Amino acid sequence: MSNFDRLDDNNIGPKPNKHSEDDVRRFRELLRNGGKDINNPEALEEIIQFYFEHDKYDDALTYAERLLSFEPFNADAWQRKGMILNNLFKYDEALICFEKALGLNPTDPEAYINRGITLDNLNHINESMESFDKALELDPSHEDAMFHKGVTLEKLERYAEAKSIFHHILQIDADYIDAWYELGYCYDYLEQPEESIRCYNEHINHDPYNYNAWYNKGIVQNRIGQFTKAIESYEYALAIKEDFPAAWYNMGNGYANLGRLQDAVRCFKTTLQYEPKDVAALHNLGNAYEELNNFTEAIACYSAAIDINNRHHESFFGNGCCYDALGQTAQALIEYQKAAEINSEYPEYWYACGDALYNLGRIDDCLECYRKVVTLDPKDPEIWFDLGDTLGEKGSYDKALSALGECIRLDPKFAPAFFSRGKVLLAMNSKEEASNEFFIAFNLVPDMKKEFGQLYPSLLTDQVFAHLFRKH
Repeated sequence: MSNFDRLDDNNIGPKPNKHSEDDVRRFRELLRNGGKDINNPEALEEIIQFYFEHDKYDDALTYAERLLSFEPFNADAWQRKGMILNNLFKYDEALICFEKALGLNPTDPEAYINRGITLDNLNHINESMESFDKALELDPSHEDAMFHKGVTLEKLERYAEAKSIFHHILQIDADYIDAWYELGYCYDYLEQPEESIRCYNEHINHDPYNYNAWYNKGIVQNRIGQFTKAIESYEYALAIKEDFPAAWYNMGNGYANLGRLQDAVRCFKTTLQYEPKDVAALHNLGNAYEELNNFTEAIACYSAAIDINNRHHESFFGNGCCYDALGQTAQALIEYQKAAEINSEYPEYWYACGDALYNLGRIDDCLECYRKVVTLDPKDPEIWFDLGDTLGEKGSYDKALSALGECIRLDPKFAPAFFSRGKVLLAMNSKEEASNEFFIAFNLVPDMKKEFGQLYPSLLTDQVFAHLFRKH
């Protein structure tokens, strides 16, 4: 559940139930007893329809095969068998049935639509599109053909084209509620969140019990910073379907964004009740504990995530931060190094390694890590400062001045860099140049005068520096 986001909801719901269990028992009794209606196609079709509507696909398949044994040239029966097999995830077998149906009735748009759905499920996207287009050649106003073509366009990330199709459907039939849902999906990917929310609301107005619509609406609201509204949407989704771990997870993220960390912990724990091995939920639970300064619990959560996925570099880094906070720098370094080993292109990991090495007194190794960060993120003034300041401490004055100069080039108001350059120039006995650097630093941050006085009390009365402390 590392990346809970929008949910697809492209399946059209079951038709209203037409038959009672008593009807089915009567039909089955007829078949079991070998009565005169055992070869009655209408009776078999009713049984198939009932089981299909109630998602009892194995039973539906049994009677579909029985019907075809009596009527092997019934195109509708082949199509129905294909639909059943599709819902049983037996896509290749379903496709054979649709081909047989079309061989018997090549002008049936419904067969092309169902064939296209199965091809889509097989990830044969281009063939799927061709099948939907063929259905539309036969019936240009067929809303289901347009709808499924739009859904396939979404999978191809052709959201603008899909959006146009769904709008066209709604011009024909404003009550085609699944088109509103898919429009919400398209507008989200087209980075038009307000339109996306409006479309989800239209869908919800027609179908208030679609928990996926509430959930997706929450995802969009969260993305634009409407955390409280997003939580409300997730709560509606959960009121409809309590066992919805994605909604619990994202509601936890929403609470975390609001700083309501105890509520976030509750949501992530509920997620884990449904998905005990959800690495993202374990990691985010650890992050919430870390922000609550409960570092022991945080480490337990991060470590549990690593036990499931030993390449989850974020959790190694999280462990490192916790060990750092507990003053266990050596163990923190081990965790940071594991994170950097797994994801060597992430500068923050190398930066953390460098800081830990510095605190352990391993200056040369620290500088090596800082140089790695500079290579990965050369526009960060902070790392140029730390590199330059550490080089100055080591006595590599020219390199220090160069690095600190780059920091200032990137951020001309970075006062500590001017102060550090002043220290380096003092060490080089360049008092006048050092004075100029301190002058700029003090103008940017006057409180730095106190630090100067603590470091260099004897220079407070030095004629080169005394003017820096005169009151004007």
